[in-house]
Amino acid sequence: MTRPAHIARLSDADDDDAATAHASDRYFNRELSWLAFNRRVLEEACNTAHPLLERLRFLSISGSNLDEFFMVRVAGLKGQQMQDVDRRSVDGLTAGQQLTAIVAEADALMESQQAVWGDLRRLLDAAGLFVLRRDAIDETAAIWLETYFRDQIFPILTPQALDPAHPFPFIPNKGLSVIFDLVRISDGEPIRELVMIPMAMARFIRLPGEPARYVSIEALLKRFSHLLFPGYVVNGAAAFRVLRDSDIEIEEEAEDLVRYFANAIKRRRRGRIIRMEVETGMPAALAAVLKEEIGRADTLTTESGNLLGIGDLDALVDEERPDLKFPPFTPRFPERIREFGGDCFAAISAKDIVVHHPYETFGVVLAFLKQAAADPDVVAIKQTLYRAGKQSAVINALIAAAEAGKSVTAVVELKARFDEEQNIVWASALERAGVQVVYGFIDWKTHAKVSMVVRRENGAFRTYCHFGTGNYHPVTAKIYTDISFFTADPRIGRDATQMFNYITGYVEPANMAVLSLAPRDLRRKLVDLIDAEIAHAREGRAGSIWCKVNSLVDPAIIEKLYEASSAGVEVDLIVRGICCLRPGVPGISDNIRVKSVVGRFLEHSRIWAFGNGRALPNDGAKLFISSADWMPRNFDRRVEYMLPILNSTVHDQILDQVMVANLIDNEQSWELASDGSYARVEPGDKPFNLHRYFMTNPSLSGRGAALATAQSVPTLSLRRGH
Repeated sequence: MTRPAHIARLSDADDDDAATAHASDRYFNRELSWLAFNRRVLEEACNTAHPLLERLRFLSISGSNLDEFFMVRVAGLKGQQMQDVDRRSVDGLTAGQQLTAIVAEADALMESQQAVWGDLRRLLDAAGLFVLRRDAIDETAAIWLETYFRDQIFPILTPQALDPAHPFPFIPNKGLSVIFDLVRISDGEPIRELVMIPMAMARFIRLPGEPARYVSIEALLKRFSHLLFPGYVVNGAAAFRVLRDSDIEIEEEAEDLVRYFANAIKRRRRGRIIRMEVETGMPAALAAVLKEEIGRADTLTTESGNLLGIGDLDALVDEERPDLKFPPFTPRFPERIREFGGDCFAAISAKDIVVHHPYETFGVVLAFLKQAAADPDVVAIKQTLYRAGKQSAVINALIAAAEAGKSVTAVVELKARFDEEQNIVWASALERAGVQVVYGFIDWKTHAKVSMVVRRENGAFRTYCHFGTGNYHPVTAKIYTDISFFTADPRIGRDATQMFNYITGYVEPANMAVLSLAPRDLRRKLVDLIDAEIAHAREGRAGSIWCKVNSLVDPAIIEKLYEASSAGVEVDLIVRGICCLRPGVPGISDNIRVKSVVGRFLEHSRIWAFGNGRALPNDGAKLFISSADWMPRNFDRRVEYMLPILNSTVHDQILDQVMVANLIDNEQSWELASDGSYARVEPGDKPFNLHRYFMTNPSLSGRGAALATAQSVPTLSLRRGH
């Protein structure tokens, strides 16, 4: 069981502030809830059911996650504090109160990361994969490393003296450096030197041969400091790194978004330092220099063990040791498409199709777009792009379509955090090929994942659509669980057309048949659905809500769920990450249960179901997929979609397979208690791993007969007692 500093304690707030006390009784703090999620990720690094290098991968992910948390979330709170912004969190805390709690929990988390690294390092040694300490480098290894250092590292490094004639240099975001305390042998003159390690340089150097032996770049730097500083004695040396404010705020008066973001990215690299991490045992004199030169009164400084930048450990996971990794998994190509000889349009025309990633390949989405690009009957393609990755077949398909003379429109979101620069590159490439590139709204992010193809058939035009819960990103599609839905339903096609016109031309949609959009009406439609369940419960019928999202933060929706619980509606929530709702509080949320699934794949799909007054979930339940989480930004500041699943076969596949499997999983699940703690679910005598289930059973889009022969998911009423 994990019990992080997850709850806004009343002692942290103003005891006389009744509103704050009331808020903290009803909500968990957003930032502390995120830290609790990252601790669950870290706990997977301790899970002995995972192969050793996969455990190392989880440790690395927890480190990268924490870096981004400081660069964005903590930076935002620091900004509020510096500007005296009088804004309280949903649980009633000021920015300063949140920062106090966050720093304590983050420091504890970093301490745990170092402890886990120590444990894994010993296990890696036993498995024949070594990360050598300086004192463990034998003579043979030292000879090879010295040659490598002279030839491959020495020419790149630029030591800089720290004295009045040499101002302290700029340290880049996430930049790793080593500071040296030296004495000149000839006259005993003390001097301090700084060596910044270039960002492009490998963090770990692998020695040739077997067993696998690695040395960190900072250890190498210390080992061969005499080559860098001949004629000097090293009295002390220690590594440090900094994290900078990396958020980008949009100015309403920005006239050219591309130029604005290009300049903003450059400014971000020079953002104020939020956190400085120093190696444990750094000499006090060197620590004082860093504090004076780059630390500010508001800079958070922490000792981070003997390995800074835990996220960099992902480089070791690439080692060719299949015995220390998950068994390889090859996604299936949807059977429905195969039945039509690979013709995506023929298959979709026959019946709506659902595809479950990563168990079914993202290649089917690429096949859909490639076929559209090559098909002479396709006249137009419209596509949203939020995150597309660095090697994007999606971009290539759109370029090919434009070069083939088709009308191609791409809505490229420049505000996708940390992908802004790559998206500018893609936008330029698309425009050069003749694609009509649109950047959407200044104030809102376009987060909906929709592709639309217009095809000439039998003297008329027919629209084919793809709706995804995840990004058009071929790399993350291999590790994120998401839903792809293909349809040629003319109602949905007309709604999708209006959605694109809304984004590209600000044309307000009129008479949408099935699609709901944020920030236009999605929030209202969701509230209406919850109200309908409340009405069912109050009239004596079954009231049920089953929801799978990544985050639940929005106070108004949380209050509506509390109202539903009080009315007798049974609410089951699968919230992978942040959850501000308190489940199981007497008189408030007695009928609400919350669980989080953390495992081999990152749960990412958004699926919402409402019982519609029926006793069983597959007996008339209303089912939706969406691009949105239940957060204020998704409802109010992003273009998102919510799509009802009206095809009965697809409806049952998503609800009876995906949703049920998530609810009954007991090998990768954590339950959230009313006190804010998460406890790992005990499998008992009926273990069930949802990732393993979908990896070993036929695809959702397979034929009904194929599904009938699959290992069945146990029958579930999705009500209390599941």
